[in-house]
This record gives sequence, C-alpha cells and structure tokens, in this order.
Amino acid sequence: MALNLSQKQEVVAELAEVAAKAHSLVAAEYAGTTVEQMTAMRKKARESGVFLKVVKNTLASRAVAGTEFEVVKDALTGPLLYAFSTEEPGAAGRLIKEFAKGNDKLKAKIVSVEGKLLPAAHVDVLASLPTREQALAMLARVLAEPATMFARVVKAVADKQGGGEVAAEAPAEVEPA
Repeated sequence: MALNLSQKQEVVAELAEVAAKAHSLVAAEYAGTTVEQMTAMRKKARESGVFLKVVKNTLASRAVAGTEFEVVKDALTGPLLYAFSTEEPGAAGRLIKEFAKGNDKLKAKIVSVEGKLLPAAHVDVLASLPTREQALAMLARVLAEPATMFARVVKAVADKQGGGEVAAEAPAEVEPA
C-alpha cells in the first residue's frame, strides 16, 4: 500500500523520535518470514522494550538524519526490519538473535551502537550485554565483596586467636563481689 505525503511524514517523525532516544539499532533482512513469525516477534518486542518497524529505506534514512544512527544511511539496502532498543542497549540484539535461531531467513545486516556502524556479526556481542537487572546484580556483588572479605578476615583472626571461645568463657570466670 502506497503512503501519501502526510503519512510518510508521520512515519518519519515517529521513527526520528524513537531513534533520538534509542540506545542501539539492529536492521535485519526479513524476506521470507511468515506472518505468524512477525506477529510473535512484534509481541516479544513490545514486552522487551524494542521498537520494531518495517519501513522503506528512504524514510528510515530521513528519520535517522541528525541522530547517532546517521552512520547507517549508506548501508540501508534491501527490505529491512528496524529494531531500536529503547530501554536497554542489548534488547534489540537479543530479539533478533532469538528469532533468527528459528528462522534462517531472518538475518541481521546492520548493527549500530553509540554512533558507530558495526558488522552484522556484532549482533551476538550486543545480545550478550546484560539486562539492567543483571547489571545491577553484578554491581551489588562487586560492592558487597569488600565487606564480605573483611568479615572473613575478622572471623579468621578471631578463630586463630581463640577469640570466640574466650569471649564465651570470660563472663563465667567473673565472681560477684
């Protein structure tokens, strides 16, 4: 279905707004993907904070102009599915990688993060980035480790000096006056 000028402007404006806020972009070739697969992918994208859209490359090129994804303009060829990670950088990579396992026709073609155009093989690297919850858990472990090590050292010193047994016996030896 052909779009008129106002519809094209709406699509470009919507895509430009998403691109301005997105953390990463994965563009994938989707030719041969079934409607059921695309529907499942769109559902999973909504759940994981990924903006998924199929648009003409000329419209996508206009939309990313002036954003950090402008570097992909020259690589936009063929029918492409655009996946923008809006909540965490690795979400689009995980989505495309997950659905590419079950569909050999879905192939990542472009990966862009922080204003850099990366080869399609970097979708694996992007997909391996931790989620926000995983990153916070790793940070908590790193922050808790010095306190844990200090507690272990104090306990080891107390055990070596017999501090735990002496403290328990000391009140029993005191005679009332």
